[in-house]
Amino acid sequence: MESGEATVQYNRWNEDNLNMNVAASSHTSLNGIYNKLCTGQLGVVVRVAGSLAVMASMYILGYVTGYYVHKC
Repeated sequence: MESGEATVQYNRWNEDNLNMNVAASSHTSLNGIYNKLCTGQLGVVVRVAGSLAVMASMYILGYVTGYYVHKC
């Protein structure tokens, strides 16, 4: 196996003997996206926009539900 891959070694006679080695650099592109979108001033903007989108969708869902419940 290459050194950049995750490895698991399992001893079938001793279930407590489980060795897992995971490479720390396997998700570098995801870490870059996370650092760009979730930290700093842009991260705050993304969180505020997400919160507003969730609140707007809840308002619309409540409006539609109330319309059909009280339609009579």
